[in-house]
Amino acid sequence: MHRVGRVGWLRAAVLGAQDGIVSTAGLLLVVVAASRSRTELAVAGIAGLVAGAMSMAAGEWSSVGSQRDAERADVARERSELERDPGYELDELTRIYEHRGLPADLARQVAVELMRADPLGSHLRDELGITPHAAARPGQAAATSALAFAAGAGCVLVPVLVGDTATRAGLIVAATVVLLGVLGAVGARLGGAPVRPAVVRVVLGGGCSMAVAAGVGLLVGTAV
Repeated sequence: MHRVGRVGWLRAAVLGAQDGIVSTAGLLLVVVAASRSRTELAVAGIAGLVAGAMSMAAGEWSSVGSQRDAERADVARERSELERDPGYELDELTRIYEHRGLPADLARQVAVELMRADPLGSHLRDELGITPHAAARPGQAAATSALAFAAGAGCVLVPVLVGDTATRAGLIVAATVVLLGVLGAVGARLGGAPVRPAVVRVVLGGGCSMAVAAGVGLLVGTAV
């Protein structure tokens, strides 16, 4: 079974989870350096979790909503063109199949049959690349991204809160690396891709991002 139908929500899930892990870990490292209070750590972590999840949901809703608006505009334009000049649209579909390698007469026959069965769907699929499984779904992207962010952030926060003061920074780094590795492996499995490259990509990318965020935070905190 092909997994292309998972692309929309899988992208949002991996993005949200990685952002939740990395941003929460960077925030907690800064708080750990500035305070030994478990309460302050919990408040900062939960605040970051909630704010980040809401931000991810709003961002996905807006960005994927813009994609959906563009798709709907193209659908309306294609429908109008089919009504106004179906002959030209038939020629256009024929040329598409010719460019894909079909002989001219067969390309014409295929175009005629598809135009007869589903003219709009044929043009959306073969001319514009708009298909049902790849269509923009803002609600799905927003919910998936927010939940994944909250899950990633929560997984970083829990072991830190139960650990002792001396090991909190180490727990944050260890939990982040492990969680990023698990995320890369799960994402690769769900997408049917090789696991090792995905794990390396997610761990290196997320680890570097966390290090930069924590480093900047510590520098600013020291200066202040």
